[in-house]
Amino acid sequence: MRAAAAIAAAGAIGVGPAEAQVVVSANDAKVVLVDGVQTVVRNPPPDTATILDFSVTPPRVLAELAMPTSVIGPPSSVAITPNGALALVTAAMKVDPANPTQTIFDDRVTVIDLTAAPPVVVATLRAGPGPSGIGINRAGTLALTGNRGDGTVSVFTIAGKSVTVAGSVDLGAPASIPSGIAFSTDGRRAFVTRFADSLISVLQVEGSRVTYAKTDFAAAARPYQIEITPAGDLAVVGHVGAGSSGGADLLSLIDLAPSVPRAIGHVTAGPTVEGVAISPDGRHVAVTVMNGSSAPKASGFFNDFGRLRIFAIENRLLTPVAETRIGHWCQGVAWSRNGQTVIAQCPVERELQTFRFDGRALTPAGSIKASGGPVGIRAQP
Repeated sequence: MRAAAAIAAAGAIGVGPAEAQVVVSANDAKVVLVDGVQTVVRNPPPDTATILDFSVTPPRVLAELAMPTSVIGPPSSVAITPNGALALVTAAMKVDPANPTQTIFDDRVTVIDLTAAPPVVVATLRAGPGPSGIGINRAGTLALTGNRGDGTVSVFTIAGKSVTVAGSVDLGAPASIPSGIAFSTDGRRAFVTRFADSLISVLQVEGSRVTYAKTDFAAAARPYQIEITPAGDLAVVGHVGAGSSGGADLLSLIDLAPSVPRAIGHVTAGPTVEGVAISPDGRHVAVTVMNGSSAPKASGFFNDFGRLRIFAIENRLLTPVAETRIGHWCQGVAWSRNGQTVIAQCPVERELQTFRFDGRALTPAGSIKASGGPVGIRAQP
């Protein structure tokens, strides 16, 4: 009923992707946090994706569609083509049919036609086991997913509204847990974070042919999400190495100019850096920090709030600018096209919490409820 009402409202107001900045939030309805323990819901409703118009504050719901997704993996589990026509959503985990109290690897990638009125699911494709982070090149012709289950990267070609499985890339490290994916601005390279062995791999891209360059570099412990600046000269990587034990994790700045990229700076962000998003003008990066909010309440590491932090990217340095409290176990983050609004996903509250940003401070700007825990997000470029 909720989805139907949202779709009806979208049709009534006549707002479509051509007129709006579209944001897609993937919502996991099958796994919840119970006093610090990720718990599978008995007979859960379907996972969903919420399509939002981000040209207004707070964003307006255009549609809500049933499709699989997962809280497991970085919140870069959604990608949108540069022209705003398609969204791709990964599903790393599903409920185990043999034991419905547990989850097992999924392999599905859902394709959404955002130009339809209302938006509609047009295809379900298969990746490797546990697809999580997904990236689309700037030409809008190629997508890659990091597959946590077998150390591979799946390749998909995009032609108009048709998305096709085009092979996979073996990183030669089955237990490396590929997580985040980002293309270089020229589309000739892609970068894959490897959560388990704390490396970042470089892929070579020639048309639709993607190969492992046999080049890896390190930044800090357990790299997770990776984003590249609009200029293409720098990347920002969030890490989740120490957060589970209460330690502060790092945000790293990567120089992409050399043939082998290198970390040129780090800044302490707090326990468990989850979501990372660079502003459209490349001047700031927004980060969600769990801050112990997903720990058991009796734990000495528990805090009753997460943190949304903004860092400036200037003179090849990361500098703290602003922060505010947000909900619990918060995941992804996204910017409005004008860089004046930030949205953070908070699964415990089942909310998308929005804030205005004036370059110096964050101010609450309302929230939107989701039918599941919002766990992956991307804004149309």
